[in-house]
Amino acid sequence: MTSPINFEDFLKVDVRIGTVIEAVRFPEARKPAYKLKIDFGDEIGIKRSSAQITVHYGPDELVGRQVAGVVNFPPRQIGPFMSEVLTLGFADDNDDIVLLMPERPVPNGSRMF
Repeated sequence: MTSPINFEDFLKVDVRIGTVIEAVRFPEARKPAYKLKIDFGDEIGIKRSSAQITVHYGPDELVGRQVAGVVNFPPRQIGPFMSEVLTLGFADDNDDIVLLMPERPVPNGSRMF
């Protein structure tokens, strides 16, 4: 477990829901990954993300899925690709990522509280 934080610190992390509108393989990445385009709604728009989620998900099954992402981290250069959001998930028993998704559809751009 990490050090405790206060609620104000938690609120600084802007986690939103978006819908994957494009998912393609990212062969230039050091570890197997996809390049995603995620629609976070009118306020935030479409953002790009690199995600190491190839074990549990194929590109075709990602399109149309809602995923959670941190939208207020600075962009990060990953090889030739600029990742603008951190797509969130949990490691399974093999350290492969399982996406964090809402159990029911919510509007794109909805904030996690």
